[in-house]
Amino acid sequence: MKKIIVAAASGLMILSACNNGATGELIGAQNRPANFGETNPYGMVFIPQGSYNMGPNDQDVPFSMTAQSKTVTVDPFWMDNTEITNNEYRQFVEWVRDSIAMRMCLMAGAGGDGKEGNLFQISVDENKYEPSDYELLTDAKTCWLNWDNRDKIWDNSGKDESRQEILNAIKDLYLIKEERFNKLQEIDTRKLVYDYYWVDLKQAALKENRYNFDATYSSGKYEGTVIDAQGNVVPIQDRRNFIMQGRIPVYPDTLVWMSDYTYSYNEPMARKYFWHVAFDDYPVVGVTWKQATAFCIWRTDLLNNFLRKNHQPMVEQYRLPTEAEWEYAARGGLALSMYPWGGPYTRNNSGCFIANFKPLRGRYADDGAARTIEVATYAPNEYGLYDMAGNVAEWTSNAFDESAYSYTHDLNPDYSYNAMADDPPVLKRKVVRGGSWKDVGYYLQVATRTYEYQDTAKCYIGFRCVRSYMGRSTSDWDYGNF
Repeated sequence: MKKIIVAAASGLMILSACNNGATGELIGAQNRPANFGETNPYGMVFIPQGSYNMGPNDQDVPFSMTAQSKTVTVDPFWMDNTEITNNEYRQFVEWVRDSIAMRMCLMAGAGGDGKEGNLFQISVDENKYEPSDYELLTDAKTCWLNWDNRDKIWDNSGKDESRQEILNAIKDLYLIKEERFNKLQEIDTRKLVYDYYWVDLKQAALKENRYNFDATYSSGKYEGTVIDAQGNVVPIQDRRNFIMQGRIPVYPDTLVWMSDYTYSYNEPMARKYFWHVAFDDYPVVGVTWKQATAFCIWRTDLLNNFLRKNHQPMVEQYRLPTEAEWEYAARGGLALSMYPWGGPYTRNNSGCFIANFKPLRGRYADDGAARTIEVATYAPNEYGLYDMAGNVAEWTSNAFDESAYSYTHDLNPDYSYNAMADDPPVLKRKVVRGGSWKDVGYYLQVATRTYEYQDTAKCYIGFRCVRSYMGRSTSDWDYGNF
């Protein structure tokens, strides 16, 4: 019995020593989060890794020759089970609106309560930061915003002096009197501009842009050049040159319902589609590729800021799907499927159309909707994804090139190009997939590829997000099932 007790005590001593790394053995870095398992992101479904034949399963009807069959492999990822809806995109628009309004209050000194400082600014302990950092965190232009008080900006119940200060501070966010219709005080949506940042890993990964320890260890300098977000070629000072900044208006172009068509009465859609509650669950349209990309960056920051605040590991960024990911997900695991539902026809066994498109030479309403319809109205594919064909076409992250299949890799194929404002139009083409409510059946096929320009908005193009998969999922998916 004594031997057992001694052995147990020795085991505890060894375990204790292992926990603090004092044994001299290779035990790995300690104090790491244990048993990390990525939970199912809200509104997304898991797409397992796999290989498939990317490309057409049927004849190329317009003889555009923009794709050929190619065996590719994609890593696992999460994908929105529906297209981004008007209400989901409105959360982005309102976040931008509120952040601008809070910043305006801070700049004007409005929102102070005399005790805790300003309602819209997070208090910062100066003892935790260097003087230069503390200045940034307390300056009205660069400080952290207190989102717990965002509703106080629009709370008109108070009539005190502080409320009037807030109203005066944000008055420039509204339309001027000469632009108001029926004397309504409305937000000037042209002022809803989003500033965002991203790291250009593609340029950082170039061999000529790497830090050369042999040549630059003493000087501490890089040797290469980088193209910044404005298209300027600049010498690399340090890693700050790979941090890109974008600035873009976020409000959708609601007039696309009229500008896309001539001699067609679409004024009600232009007036109501984005903001009216009747269309909350309809897919957002009138969003450019650049706006969709900015939305993904905002969505990533929104989640990671929450996780960071709660001391949880951050997740991989949201983004637009690559062309290969989109087609793989649309096929739903059915290798030779022509459409997401698997069969070669656009009707089910009862003779009903199973997607929202332009059937029978222009009988738009025969499928249940003359234009867009609520997301998830039709049945999902085998992965649980809705509307991968029809309703609205979808932006992907890839640039469009007729011969892209010939030179992209067969593992996670990806051809992307960050076109600048002064680049020729041919370099601004982005791949669009899935077909829409105004397209004939050919464009609903999973392999059909077409394009639109990155700075162009259309009433028939929306988007959905993906997120690369990390770690082990807590869903029902299991390696043993494959």
